[in-house]
Amino acid sequence: MPRFSIIVPCYQAAKTIADTLASLRAQTVTDWEALCVDDGSTDATYALLRTAAVADPRIRVLENPGKGPSDARNHGAAQASGELLAFCDADDLWAADKLAALEAAFADPACDGAFGRVSFFERRAEDARSVSSVPSAPLSIPMLLGENPVCTMSNIALRARVFAQSGGLRREMVHNEDLDWLIRLVGIGARIDPIDRVLVHYRVSRSGLSADIERMRAGRAIALESAARFGFQPDAQAEAVHLRYLARRALRVGLGGTTALGLALRGLALAPARFLTPMHRGCGTLAGALIAPALPAPMRRALFSR
Repeated sequence: MPRFSIIVPCYQAAKTIADTLASLRAQTVTDWEALCVDDGSTDATYALLRTAAVADPRIRVLENPGKGPSDARNHGAAQASGELLAFCDADDLWAADKLAALEAAFADPACDGAFGRVSFFERRAEDARSVSSVPSAPLSIPMLLGENPVCTMSNIALRARVFAQSGGLRREMVHNEDLDWLIRLVGIGARIDPIDRVLVHYRVSRSGLSADIERMRAGRAIALESAARFGFQPDAQAEAVHLRYLARRALRVGLGGTTALGLALRGLALAPARFLTPMHRGCGTLAGALIAPALPAPMRRALFSR
């Protein structure tokens, strides 16, 4: 039985899956299996996965009996044999020492899950200019109601029994399904610890699921219903932080017009001090949103896409 089971949902990933699998094979900890769950790709993804599995027996190829990334992740988790589960999207990359950092975190038996910092890139991981931060304490629901510090499913690992206790991801959700699941996970008492190191390189896509701001908002509304069941509601400060996150997302994916500015101004009106704190993030987002409408698309992309 491998120590780690890495679950990789795959859909139309022919252009990126080789790099993703290479980053898994580069791990300094080698005791893992990768369960690559194809979600009905019509490009060369499935063939590439089969070739990779022949070359490395740690790679297993599965077909999603359902549809969508949540179903794919749940199916992968159900087939996993490792004590620890980790997720990696088929277009993201892991730092070579990610599993080693997780191994150290899980040496504490009270640790149910862990996540690190994330760098954001468009073409090459080395070119990333933006890096997420992590809190100084384990994940909490109030924390998640503002900005999700985990950022992406590629950045979460947990004990297999804890994933089972959580009930898995909601199969019908494709936007903010990770936020909803994390809220439920923390709500049942799981301790999810931060690791203050960059462990994931996240590929920014102008057409990815998280580029649809309105659907992200709708997905968050469902996640807030889960939070309410545990007795938590977002206050004005949490909403301000969330709107700042959406404004940054709108800038990063290159949305034109005044989308980012509208989100930033709404957040600023709700809780000015919280929106602007920390200053580099608040003021930077506001300044970007103010100048973005006046910039040509290529310049916006050069400034904000990484």
